[in-house]
Amino acid sequence: MDVQLKRGILDVCVLAAIKDEDSYGYKIIKDMKPYIELSESTLYTILKRLENANMLTVRTAEHGGRLRKYYHITKEGHNRIEEFKKEWKEIMSIYRFVTKEDSNE
Repeated sequence: MDVQLKRGILDVCVLAAIKDEDSYGYKIIKDMKPYIELSESTLYTILKRLENANMLTVRTAEHGGRLRKYYHITKEGHNRIEEFKKEWKEIMSIYRFVTKEDSNE
């Protein structure tokens, strides 16, 4: 898969994982696991990129005697999810065009 396309999809997946409630790294990975495998190092790279793009904010809170970072989706993050849904319709249309000959076999 094209690296840029995959990066965009993973970004949206992470945003979707936190769209309904703030979350933290381990829980994000756990929530995504039934759909996609994601390493911690990949997740934290994505989270930093999304933070820099103002699609999420970060707060630190104590949990069990340790500090934990919680991630919150912003309006820009919600907008990105909606943009992705529109883009996905176009991608699926292109996919159907590319594979239409396969269905005639």
